[in-house]
Amino acid sequence: MAFRKFSHGTIERNVTLLAVLSLLVVTVGGIVEIAPLFYIESTVEKVEGVRPYTPLELAGRDIYVREGCYSCHSQMVRPFRDETERYGHYSLAAESMYDHPFQWGSKRTGPDLARVGGRYSDEWHVQHLKDPRSTVPESIMPGYAFLADRELVTGNMSANLRALKRTGVPYTEESIEKADADLRIQADANADATDLQKRYPKAQARDYDGNPGKTTEMDALVAYLQMLGTHVDFKAGAPQEQVR
Repeated sequence: MAFRKFSHGTIERNVTLLAVLSLLVVTVGGIVEIAPLFYIESTVEKVEGVRPYTPLELAGRDIYVREGCYSCHSQMVRPFRDETERYGHYSLAAESMYDHPFQWGSKRTGPDLARVGGRYSDEWHVQHLKDPRSTVPESIMPGYAFLADRELVTGNMSANLRALKRTGVPYTEESIEKADADLRIQADANADATDLQKRYPKAQARDYDGNPGKTTEMDALVAYLQMLGTHVDFKAGAPQEQVR
């Protein structure tokens, strides 16, 4: 016991020795934490249903980022009861694996949007974006009515998808080649979306902004919002209630 007290006191009084030993402990701990990561294919467990964005959803996401929506809305439901009861199942890492960059956010001036897909109609989203207080009287969100008047100009979506493929997003060559056509098809209520939905399961194809005459930025943003949180079927994995 006396030896231990002596050794401990010696280390505390010798600043250089304390620093060296502290560095050694941190180094060993770091190696133990980091080294295993070099021997696994991915740190994110893949989840059934998660897929890359369609070209129209990707265009909508770009508008979401451009307008700074992430400054007031998070996209990450934390595993706390108050959050899961309000927003739904807590967020999974796999749901953001194709985001570059992710949209988790760090502030909630408005509600979390990770599970907003399908909660409201397209008409509600359009009206809310045009005049937020017409649907949520206490809202302080600015209006984005101009999105309904701006025709969606994306340039070459194939180039966007090819760039994302280089970062690891699993777009196929067919998806890349048909990117521009897929964008137009998804925003057209009368188009045949069979091939689109084969490449992107659960992709919703319709006129989103109520103006079938042209594809607008409003179409793209609403398509993106209506997709959020819809890839994974959490109900399928939920325990079934016993029938009495």
